[in-house]
Amino acid sequence: MDIRNPSPGLYNEDLAPTRDRRWGAFSIFNVWTSDVHSLWGYYLAASLFLLCGSFVNFLIAIGISSLVIFFLMNLVGYAGEKTGVPYPVLARASFGVWGANLAALVRAVVACFWYGAQTAAASGAMVALLVRNDALLSFHQTTHWLGHSGLEVICYVVIWALQLLIIQRGMETVRRFQDWAGPAVWIAMLVLAIGLCVKAGGFSFDHGIPMDVLLDKTKDAGVSGAPGSFWALMAVGATWITYFAALYLNFCDFSRYAKNKEAVAKGNLWGLPVNLIAFSLVAGITTIAAFKVYGEVLLHPEQISAKFDSWVLALLAAVTFAVATLGINVVANFVSAAFDISNVFPKRIDFKRGGYIAALIALALYPFAPWEGGAAHFVNAIGATMGPLLGIILVDYYLVAKGNINVAALYDEHGEYRYEGGWNVNALIATGIGSVFSTILPNFTSLLPVWWGTYGWFFGVLIGGSVYWVMATLRPRRILAAVSYTHLTLPTSDLV
Repeated sequence: MDIRNPSPGLYNEDLAPTRDRRWGAFSIFNVWTSDVHSLWGYYLAASLFLLCGSFVNFLIAIGISSLVIFFLMNLVGYAGEKTGVPYPVLARASFGVWGANLAALVRAVVACFWYGAQTAAASGAMVALLVRNDALLSFHQTTHWLGHSGLEVICYVVIWALQLLIIQRGMETVRRFQDWAGPAVWIAMLVLAIGLCVKAGGFSFDHGIPMDVLLDKTKDAGVSGAPGSFWALMAVGATWITYFAALYLNFCDFSRYAKNKEAVAKGNLWGLPVNLIAFSLVAGITTIAAFKVYGEVLLHPEQISAKFDSWVLALLAAVTFAVATLGINVVANFVSAAFDISNVFPKRIDFKRGGYIAALIALALYPFAPWEGGAAHFVNAIGATMGPLLGIILVDYYLVAKGNINVAALYDEHGEYRYEGGWNVNALIATGIGSVFSTILPNFTSLLPVWWGTYGWFFGVLIGGSVYWVMATLRPRRILAAVSYTHLTLPTSDLV
């Protein structure tokens, strides 16, 4: 659809409803291969495997939680496909035309943290390869900048710059990149798993990792109960679901390009429960085989590739995992941050400039490396910040608006979504209350039990969404008079 006479502070071509809808189920599927098939995805899956205590428990916990992820992504994806707008624009319906900037900036900040984490993971794979050379190993051990080795800094900056080259040509280039990067890493994963199984003399579902080793490796996960217990499995499922907290919000950035609703559903089916379970299965098999071969728990693929005798195999593993991690960074973090930052100043910041700003923030975060530490803790702490936002947006779209969004009004500062001066007070109150219980109390005080942080995202979704529903009932939305739209001259078909 064409937006006629939009408010200048709410519109640019990148934020406009998409006209080019060429993404089929395969492209949607590869959004998820690019998102999951990364060093961080593998690291998290391998870490959660240890908490499960057995291979069967691992598949059950990951399988059930993957179905929950599939359901939630469909809810968000359908909204994007129907309206054709990116996340920060869709958020205007819930938060107001100016209040959406709050929701957008929270997501943008999270994207910057993840952008840095994924870039660091990819650069780590390159470091693991390069230190096989004695001169580079010496440089790595003796030279330090910004709290990291000189080699780590150089690799981080190189990987950081390569990502900017991918995004320069726009979203169609992103689609082409992910269409081959996602399947490529599957090949590398299978080669790694099969090679280790052969070296280990075969595979069995009895992983053989002693309980004392599991307890040592999971002692800082913040989980009550030993590996394999009910509460440990609950924590595994919760963390796996929370890992996708950022993309629940901005999956519409991609589904807006889908040909139809069926393409979203089919792509999500193969890309989420099927692909997630298969990827986790391979990660578990590789972890078991690596323990049998090397006698230690290796949670990072680059730790395994560093032990290869062959330079060729080590190079193949390092490059493939680095490329895969670039894929998730572009898909999950660069694209989102670019749209979110552009939404704040659309007249001055387009999609590319927004992405460059996010990349610079990730570069500035590198000396502090807030992503270093336990995988589960980082995922839950970051994910919890976005729980209230998702709860509010889903309640507003499906329960309050009944799936009907006036797309034209999303670009009109005096229209239906102006609320109180451009801000929806209902959404602000719900966000504040939800954030207290999802983020502030569990992460900055000792008032709540330790396990609460594992489920922070869930508390955020439920409390934020519930408070918004109550507020919307007590203070229903006031639809502005039709005179507010006289300058838009839009056809009735623009209501979706």
